[in-house]
Amino acid sequence: MRKFLPETIPMSSSAPDQMSAIAIEGGKGPAEALKAVQIERPRPGPGQILIQVRAAGINRPDILQRLGAYPPPAGAPDTMGLEVAGEVVEAAGRWKVGDRVCALLGGGGYAEYAVCDARHALPIPQGLDFIQAAGLPETVFTVYANVFEHGGLKAGETLMVHGATSGIGVTAIQMGKAAGAKVIATARGAAKAASAKALGADIAVDATAEDFAQVARAEGGCDVILDMVGGDYFAKDLDAINTGGRIVFIASQGGGEVTLPIWRVMMKRAVITGSTLRPRDADEKARLAEVIERVVWPWIAAGKVRPPVDATFPLAEAAKAHAHLEGGTHVGKIVLTA
Repeated sequence: MRKFLPETIPMSSSAPDQMSAIAIEGGKGPAEALKAVQIERPRPGPGQILIQVRAAGINRPDILQRLGAYPPPAGAPDTMGLEVAGEVVEAAGRWKVGDRVCALLGGGGYAEYAVCDARHALPIPQGLDFIQAAGLPETVFTVYANVFEHGGLKAGETLMVHGATSGIGVTAIQMGKAAGAKVIATARGAAKAASAKALGADIAVDATAEDFAQVARAEGGCDVILDMVGGDYFAKDLDAINTGGRIVFIASQGGGEVTLPIWRVMMKRAVITGSTLRPRDADEKARLAEVIERVVWPWIAAGKVRPPVDATFPLAEAAKAHAHLEGGTHVGKIVLTA
């Protein structure tokens, strides 16, 4: 059930010294590991803004951090949370107090307040509430950097998106279509494939029942594949791409080791690449933010990109939100409300 936060919230003259946040206190499962605690409110440094968080996106890297497999970069908070939406309460750069922003963080979004580099915040697009906006930064930055910069997707080309009903997947479908590409989406199960088609994919493949490489070849092949699965998908990716095609990895949920048939890569003139977002330096993230505001924000304003929110949970129920994400039934984003 969607829940909406009020769009106009009275601002206090000063933020409190303490705030609620979600800490990782040990254990592997979400209920054992995630606890609501009171911690000191962060203080913004030079060039940073303080945001009163109204909503925070949940992402799979948060689960990896909870499991101890994805530590925060140097200088980032130990608490999780890579994207938030809220209001500026201490300003810097182009922002003023009261501005409604969504922001990309190095961490610390599961809290009532968060700091970020002022250059990594973007205005909430017209017509979006805090919940919808909180699901934009991590996904949009990831898709743009990997599909459009590393993958070089162009209008008229064909994009294949694996994991099509994830937060990244639904965003990639819509951004690919907004850019004028044909989109083939893969998902596990007929219901998820149907959801991907409803979200705008031209072709949706149930990867549990169909060979996505055969489907791709029948459709003329793929120019770019966004792969968050890895493992045995890689061999089929090579079958599916056209000559000069690009395979871009952003995760390896199906296995991190693959066999690379060099001769086939040579014959296809294939480019195999991948990236992570969180470890990039502040200047690089600022560059991405500027490009995304110029290129992607007009797509959002035009209604071409508006990823769905599957579920919301109060901040104190972050463990339930993680369990929901790990359950794999969601279509779109899962968001915490502060």
